[in-house]
Amino acid sequence: MASENSPLLAYRLLGDEGSAFPASGVGGPGGPSPRKLSTFLGVVVPTVLSMFSIVVFLRIGFVVGHAGLLQALAMLLVAYFILALTVLSVCAIATNGAVRGGGAYFMISRTLGPEVGGSIGLMFYLANVCGCAVSLLGLVESVLDVFGADATGPSGIRVLPQGYGWNLLYGSLLLGLVGGVCTLGAGLYARASFLTFLLVSGSLASVLVSFVAVGPKDIRLTPRPGTNGSSLPPRFGHFTGFNSSTLKDNLGAGYAEDYTTGAMMNFASVFAVLFNGCTGIMAGANMSGELKDPSRAIPLGTIIAVVYTFFIYILLFFLSSFTCDRTLLQEDYGFFRAISLWPPLVLIGIYATSLSASMSSLIGASRILHALAQDDLFGVILAPAKVVSGGGNPWGAVLYSWGLVQLVLLVGKLNTLAAVVTVFYLVAYAAVDLSCLSLEWASAPNFRPTFSLFSWHTCLLGVASCLLMMFLISPGAAGGSLLLMGLLSALLTARGGPSSWGYVSQALLFHQVRKYLLRLDVRKEHVKFWRPQLLLLVGNPRGTLPLLRLANQLKKGGLYVLGHVILGDLDSLPSDPVQPQYGAWLSLVDQAQVKAFVDLTLASSVRQGAQHLLRISGLGGMKPNTLVLGFYDDAPPQDHFLTDPAFSEPADGTREGGSPALSTLFPPPRAPGSPRALSPQDYVATMADALKMNKNVVLARACGALPPERLSRGSWSTAQLHHVDVWPLNLLRPRGGPGYVDVCGLFLLQMATILGMVPAWHSARLRIFLCLGPQEAPGAAEGRLRALLSQLRIRAEVQEVVWGEGAGAGSPEEEEEGDFVNGGRGEAEAEALACSANTLVRAQQGQGSGGGPGGPEGGDQGPATALTFLYLPRPPADPARYPRYLALLEILSRDLGPTLLIHGVTPVTCTDL
Repeated sequence: MASENSPLLAYRLLGDEGSAFPASGVGGPGGPSPRKLSTFLGVVVPTVLSMFSIVVFLRIGFVVGHAGLLQALAMLLVAYFILALTVLSVCAIATNGAVRGGGAYFMISRTLGPEVGGSIGLMFYLANVCGCAVSLLGLVESVLDVFGADATGPSGIRVLPQGYGWNLLYGSLLLGLVGGVCTLGAGLYARASFLTFLLVSGSLASVLVSFVAVGPKDIRLTPRPGTNGSSLPPRFGHFTGFNSSTLKDNLGAGYAEDYTTGAMMNFASVFAVLFNGCTGIMAGANMSGELKDPSRAIPLGTIIAVVYTFFIYILLFFLSSFTCDRTLLQEDYGFFRAISLWPPLVLIGIYATSLSASMSSLIGASRILHALAQDDLFGVILAPAKVVSGGGNPWGAVLYSWGLVQLVLLVGKLNTLAAVVTVFYLVAYAAVDLSCLSLEWASAPNFRPTFSLFSWHTCLLGVASCLLMMFLISPGAAGGSLLLMGLLSALLTARGGPSSWGYVSQALLFHQVRKYLLRLDVRKEHVKFWRPQLLLLVGNPRGTLPLLRLANQLKKGGLYVLGHVILGDLDSLPSDPVQPQYGAWLSLVDQAQVKAFVDLTLASSVRQGAQHLLRISGLGGMKPNTLVLGFYDDAPPQDHFLTDPAFSEPADGTREGGSPALSTLFPPPRAPGSPRALSPQDYVATMADALKMNKNVVLARACGALPPERLSRGSWSTAQLHHVDVWPLNLLRPRGGPGYVDVCGLFLLQMATILGMVPAWHSARLRIFLCLGPQEAPGAAEGRLRALLSQLRIRAEVQEVVWGEGAGAGSPEEEEEGDFVNGGRGEAEAEALACSANTLVRAQQGQGSGGGPGGPEGGDQGPATALTFLYLPRPPADPARYPRYLALLEILSRDLGPTLLIHGVTPVTCTDL
C-alpha cells in the first residue's frame, strides 16, 4: 500500500488525453509544459531527418564507390545493428516509467546517478551544440558550392561572395533562423520539421524516380581541388541506367583517394563517414518533455524511423550500384543532382536536411541543458537555462545554446570536430546501454518495462559496440571523451548530487552482496582467517566518539556494528520510534568517518535489547563475535561533539543542504548524578549474557584521554614513543603460572597486534608483561613466551614482573579462575589484591625498555603508555555478586589511563601456514 510519501501521488491517474503523466510536466519546478506532440511529429520526423542528414544526398556515392556494394551493405548492417542495440535499450527504459524532459540525459541520470548522468548529459549537450554548428557550416558550404563566387562546378551560379568573414555571416544568419524557430517553441519546430520532412521526402522521391526514368548519360566531372582544370581534358562519369555489368563492377571494393581531401580511403574511414550520418536516433527522445505519451511515442517512433531510414539507404545503395560506374561514384559525390529529372529539387533536399539537422540539434541541446539546469548539478553556471516562458518553453536554454553554437561557428571548418561530435554521441549511446544493462543485472522488481525485446546480452553487446566504434572513428577523441567524462564525474562527486533519484549501483551492490553472503559459509570458517567483528553498544554518541573511533581501528576489515537500544514497548506506542532515528545514526557514521553499520532495537530494558542485537545483528557469515561496552563508572560524561573538529557546525544549527545539525538530533549528555538507563546489575549481566552466547567481551575505560591523532585515519609520526601494554594474565588470581597461553591471553595478544597494524599506531611499541610467582626463576617462562611470539609472528618486548607475593598459599581448589571474584576470599582481601594489581600496572606504565622485574626502581624512566590491555575475569556465577565484581574491576583499572579489559572465548591465533 502506498504511504503518504509515495511517489505515485505525484502522478495524475488520468491526464487530459486519458494517459498517465507527471502532474508537474516537463517544466518541473519552473512551470508545467504542455505535452502536445504526437509520435509522428515529435519522434518519427526529427529522428528520420537526423538519421538522413546530408549523408543521404552527398555520401551515398562516396560509400558505394569506395567500398563497393557488398562492403557497403555490410557497413550499413553493422552500423544499424549497433544503433538497433541502443534503440532496444532506449525502448526498455522509456517503457519502464514516466519520462520527463531531457531525453537520454534523464534516462541515464535517473539510472546511473547524477555523477555519471550529469557528466554524460553535459557531453551529449556539447555534442548537440557542435552538431548544430557542423550542420550549419555544411549547409553554408553546400550553398556556396552552387552559388559561391569561387564555385568550380559546371552549373555554378557564382553570386555570393566567399571568405572566412562571409562564411561566418552566412552561418550566423542561418543560426538566427534556426534559433528563432526553436525559441518560439516545440509546436513551431514540429511544423517546421514536418515541412522539411515533406521537402526531403519529395526530393528523395524525385531521385528514386530519376534512377528509373533517366536514360544513360555522360556526366562531366568537376576538376579536383588544387588542379588547373583549364589545362586538362574534361573527365566524365557514366550513368548507365540499370546494367548488370555496372552492378558486377561495383560489387567489390575499390578504395582510392578522396577527391575532396586527397586522403587514401579504407574500410574504417568510409565506415566512419557512414556511421557519422546515422547517429540521430536520440532526436525523438530529446523531445520527451513535449510528447503527449513519451513512454509510447519514444520506442514506437524511434523504431519506425530506424526501419524507414534503413530501407531507404539499402534502396539507394542498390540503385546507385546498378546504374552508376565507379568513376562517377568516386569523383562526384553529388551526382544525384546530375541525374535528377529536376536538379533544383535535389538542392532543396540537401538544404532542407541540413537545416532540419541543425534545428533538431539546437532544440535537443536546449532540452538537455534545461534538464541539467533544473537538476542544479552545475550550480549558477547553468542558472540562465532555467528560464521558461509562460507556456513552458525553455527559451533561456535555447538562447544559451544559441550563444555556444555561435562561438563554435567562429572556428570555421569543423572537419576534425565532426569525429569528436560522433564520439560524444556514442558515449551517450553506450551510457544508455549501460543503464539498461545495470537495471537488468540488478534484477530490481520495479524494472518491468512493457517493451520486452531486449536482454542483458543485447545491452552488453551495445556497450561494447559503441566503445569499439568510438576508437575506430577516432582513437584520440575516444580517449579524450572518456577522460572528460571522468573529470566531470569527479567534479560532480565532489559537489554532491541529489540522493532521491535512486542509484542502480545500490541495487547492483545489493544483488552481488546477497549472492556472496550466501556463499560465505559459516561452516567453512578457519581460525587462521579470523578477524574481529564488533558490536559496540552506544547509549549517547556524544560521550563515546573516541571509543567509536578506537573500535573502528580494532575491527581489522571485519564487521563493525553500532548498536543502540531504545527503551519502550511497541504495544503502548502509536508507531515504531526506531525507524525515524536511523537517519541521524547514519549521519553520525558519515561524519565520524568510521566504517560501521547501524542497528537499532526497541526493548523494555537495555539488557534485553543487547540480547536482541547480539542474536540478530549481521547476516549469514557476517555476525558480531565481540561485544564492546564502555566502562561503568562514576566519571561525568563529556560532550565530544563540542571539541571534535569533525562535528563543528554552523551557528544556525543546519548543515550543508539544509539538514539539521547532529547536535540537534541527539540529546545532551547525562548530567552527573542523574538516573541511568542501565543498572550495575544489568551491566554485568549483559557481559555474562554475551559470554554465554560465546561472544568475546571488551570493556573500554577512559578512551576520551586518547590523543585525537591516535584515533585519526592516517599515520602519526612523533618524536616521543609510546607503549601499548598487554597483561595476558588474570591479575585477580593470586598466583602466576602459564596463564599467558590460555585462550583469553592469546585473544589479548591478537587484539593488541591488530591495533599495531593501524597506521596511527605504527609508532607505538608493544610490551607484554609476564607475571612470575614468588618461587619461579626468571628467564624460563620468558623464553617460552618468546618462542610462542615467534611462532605467532608477533613483534613485542617481553618484561617479567613478580606477582603473587603475599597472596597466600591456598589449596589448588582455592586458586581456580575467578576465586576472588566468586567470593572464595574475603572482600577486604579481594580489594587489597585488586589494589596491588592496579599499583603494579601503574608502576610499569612509566618504565622504559630497561626496566627489570623489580618494579619502578628497576629501570630508567621511558616512553609513556598510550593504551593498556588487561585480562578481564569472567563474571561470577552468582548474580548477587555482580556489584562486587564490578567494584573490583573499577579498582583494578583505576587511574590507568585508556584501558581495554578483554575476555576472549574463541581461538584466534594459528601457527600453521
